[in-house]
Amino acid sequence: MPSVLFVDQSGQLGGAEFALLQLAAHCRARSEVVLLSDGPFRARLEALGARVRVISDARVSEVVRHASLARCLQVVPGIFRQVRAIAAHARRFDVLFLNTQKALVLGALGKPLHRRPVIWYQHDILTREHFGRVQLNIVKWLVRLAVDHVVVNSHASARSLAALTGIDADSVPVIYNGIDARAFERVDGKNMAALRARLGLPADVWLAGLFGRLAPWKGQHIALDTLARLRDMHLVLVGAPLFGEDAYARALHEQAAALGVADRVHFAGFQDDVPAWMKAMDVILHTSTEPEPFGRVIVEGMAAARPVIAAAAGGVTEIVRHRHNGWLVKPGDARALGDAIDTLRNDPALAAQLAAQAFSDARSEFSVERYLQRMTQAIGQAAR
Repeated sequence: MPSVLFVDQSGQLGGAEFALLQLAAHCRARSEVVLLSDGPFRARLEALGARVRVISDARVSEVVRHASLARCLQVVPGIFRQVRAIAAHARRFDVLFLNTQKALVLGALGKPLHRRPVIWYQHDILTREHFGRVQLNIVKWLVRLAVDHVVVNSHASARSLAALTGIDADSVPVIYNGIDARAFERVDGKNMAALRARLGLPADVWLAGLFGRLAPWKGQHIALDTLARLRDMHLVLVGAPLFGEDAYARALHEQAAALGVADRVHFAGFQDDVPAWMKAMDVILHTSTEPEPFGRVIVEGMAAARPVIAAAAGGVTEIVRHRHNGWLVKPGDARALGDAIDTLRNDPALAAQLAAQAFSDARSEFSVERYLQRMTQAIGQAAR
């Protein structure tokens, strides 16, 4: 196994970070992780034995996906400082592994300085709906000129890369995120009342759970609209605003009050014990209004052996097969979501059938062992 320097832009815990957490722990004997901002992600990495270094610049960290050219030019001095710092550190390793888009920019720009093979794990759909024109052009030219290997988390992500750069989508390895099913098996979900009591949830109601950071495109507001259409059901929102989305979180509380469903909505905030929270639900919802690059929480819901209702766009359609291992609905359609919930709630046998197949698929197609095997192979190839 070659030595690897991993770089990630965030100190927070998102889907890309959970994927890196598994990989960095697996490679900890010959690797180090550079974070471009500090946060709970650092503590999680260190708890697993990974070596972590923080190279941060507050002004660079504040550059968002849709930043203008003028805004980007303002932080050029900070960018160059981080590029040089990452490059100096990368020279000690065989491979530079860039896990996020900002990490791609800062790591690939230093290629003339560190001269190490660069591998980028693309976690995003590269379109104007998600990124600004400046960011997309930077990514396009860096991938063409400075990145040796690209790995994507779904075919949907690969197609967006091909449209942006002209690279053949079929030539890019697709490596799905891996889920540790054992973490879900360790949770006893048979005694639902006891599990819900431990989590502070009502024991005798039908619970729908929606997991992920509170952000407009994640569609928690769609779930609230759906809840207003249904009686005798509660909604649990597990997640917190991470990237300046506090206004949206406040708007969700206001929306719940305006709809008269505040007493049936449970804002749980960020939770570490996702397996327990998922097993406490009757159904797992996914309500993203824009195409999801992958859909980690969907696979987690499947691993929890719970029926999943998901928005049919992006990488989600590579995970969920309608009426086979889950239920697909049109993104942003609160009525369709409500009809799907009613269908599974009124047909427990169908819900159990979907959940059983989902559990099997999560173990066979999205296992953490398969993810680690394929990713370490990709790193080895990059080092040659």
